[in-house]
Amino acid sequence: MAFLQSAPEAATAVPIKLDPVSLVLHASGPVFVVVWSLVLAAVLVWVIAVLKILQLSRLSSLEARFEQESAQAHSSEQLFALAQRHADAPGARVVLELSRRVGGSRLLDSIAKRAIVTESQRASALMPTLSSIAAASPFIGLFGTVYGIMDAFLRIGQQKSASLPVVAPAIGEALIATAIGLFAAIPAVIAYNALNKRIDDLLAALEAASEGWVEIASLSARGTQDTIPLALQRTSDRPTPVMPRS
Repeated sequence: MAFLQSAPEAATAVPIKLDPVSLVLHASGPVFVVVWSLVLAAVLVWVIAVLKILQLSRLSSLEARFEQESAQAHSSEQLFALAQRHADAPGARVVLELSRRVGGSRLLDSIAKRAIVTESQRASALMPTLSSIAAASPFIGLFGTVYGIMDAFLRIGQQKSASLPVVAPAIGEALIATAIGLFAAIPAVIAYNALNKRIDDLLAALEAASEGWVEIASLSARGTQDTIPLALQRTSDRPTPVMPRS
C-alpha cells in the first residue's frame, strides 16, 4: 500500500527549476500577468527614451539654427522669411503664428504664448506615459509579490510542509515580480527627469527669444498705424482757402 501511495506522487512530481527564466515562463496566475506586463513596460521605457532623445535633439538643433539666423533680422519681413525657411523649428512655428495676425504688442504677445503652449505639448508627447510607468511599476510589482507570498502560504497549508521545494517557487516568482517592477521604474524615473530637463531648457529659450520676435513683428503693425497720422498731417498742411470779404 505504501508503494502504491508513493507511486502517484512520484509520477506527478515535476522537477523544480529555480532559475529566473524558468520562474518567469512558468509563473502562475496573476503573477504571470504582472511579470509580463512589467516586462512590456520596461521595454516601452527604453523605446520612449530613445524616441524622445532623437526628437529633442532634432528640435534643439533646428531651434538653435533658427535663433542664430533670426538674431540678424531687423524687420518683420526678414523674420517671416526666415520662419518660412526653417518651418520645422519650434521658434519658426511661433513666428509663423505671429505673421498671420496684425496687432499691437499685447495681442502678439498672447499669440506667441499660445503658440509656445502648443510647442510645449508637442515636445512633451509620451512623457505622461513615461511618468505613469515610473510611478505605477513598483506598485504593480508589489502586487505580484503579495500574491506570490499568499501562494506560498497556500502551498504550505496544502502540503502540510514548509520545506524549501514547497515554498521556493512561489517566493521566487514574488521576488522576481518586485525586481522587474524596479527594473522598469528606475530607468523610467531617470529618463523622465533627464528628458524633462531638456524640454524645460528648450521652452525657456523659446520664451526668451519670443519677446524679441514679438517686438519685431509689432514693427509692421506700428508702421501701418503710423501712416494714418502722417496722411492726416499732409492734408492738414494744405492751405485752407480764404473766403473773400464782402
